[in-house]
Amino acid sequence: MGLALSHRPDLRTEGSLHRISECRASRDYKLWLKFEDGLEGSVFLGNLLDVGAFSAWRDVDQFCRVVVDRKAATVVWGDGIRFDPDILYQDLLSSMAAKEFNSPGVSPAVE
Repeated sequence: MGLALSHRPDLRTEGSLHRISECRASRDYKLWLKFEDGLEGSVFLGNLLDVGAFSAWRDVDQFCRVVVDRKAATVVWGDGIRFDPDILYQDLLSSMAAKEFNSPGVSPAVE
């Protein structure tokens, strides 16, 4: 997952094309997101636990404290972690396309 993040509290995402309106974290490190255009779904962030900035998330309660920064329209955690909503949007689209392609009854066209 190619996530762009920042620990800079002054980072503005107001110029982002996609704006997050709701989020919910689950104890299995999935983050459900809803964007203002109606797209919604989950991204898995558990693969980041071994990256220094995210080691606090090993305490799943810390991970679950995510909120939407209404001004920036992205997800943030109290320790300053925030994600670029455009990257999350693209990751969500990619994961949805992969699930659709790999679902039963769907096979690549053979010519």
